[in-house]
Amino acid sequence: MPRTPVWLVCEQCEGRNYRTTKKGGEGVGKIEVRKFCPKCRKHTLHKERKGK
Repeated sequence: MPRTPVWLVCEQCEGRNYRTTKKGGEGVGKIEVRKFCPKCRKHTLHKERKGK
C-alpha cells in the first residue's frame, strides 16, 4: 500500500501549514492534531485535507 500525501489545515484560519503522509487503505481515519499555526501564532487543531 502506498503512502498518501495529505495537508494539515488550521481550523481557525484555514491555512495549510503542514504536509505529511499517511498509510493508504480502508479503515484509516482522518488525522486531527493540535499543532502550532504561524499565522494565528498559537496552537490550534489541524485537520487532514487531501494533497495534490
